[in-house]
Amino acid sequence: MPRSPETKRAFKRLPKGPSGGIELLLIQSVDNLGRSGDIVEVKPGFANNYLIPQGLATVATDHHKRMVEKHRAKIRAQQEARLAGLREIVDKIAEESVTIESKANEEGVLYGSVGIAEIVGALRAKGITVNNEHVLLDGQIKEHGLFPVNIRLHQDVENAELKVWVVPPAVEE
Repeated sequence: MPRSPETKRAFKRLPKGPSGGIELLLIQSVDNLGRSGDIVEVKPGFANNYLIPQGLATVATDHHKRMVEKHRAKIRAQQEARLAGLREIVDKIAEESVTIESKANEEGVLYGSVGIAEIVGALRAKGITVNNEHVLLDGQIKEHGLFPVNIRLHQDVENAELKVWVVPPAVEE
């Protein structure tokens, strides 16, 4: 049955991509397809029946592609600025050492142990804010001495080595 001119306009053809599918710009992340801002190529039925009606994607025009590239450039600049700030914090941590007082017996074995929470607290007292998951500690510290502790702020930034001194408490008389 031939289509009337009105129905032909209603079924507007979507631009084809290099592989014969339809090129779309994802507005929201879609599992097993891509993240927001990605340009993907899908089959026409998936585009017409799911992605576009659900508002998950739009047609990838040249204008949209340029806008996405500008947005990605802005995000890259923000990420670089953030990484530069993290590198400064790493340099500051590498120059610092923290001292944690803890009671121990005559052999120097602590009655308790020094863990991540104490190290994070000592760093915060010096004005350096880190989270518990940033501190890479192999087990607990259970004796007096000097211990190197790795601090990892981001996967793209080198680890900082913090010197942790565990000492007996100062005697007040």
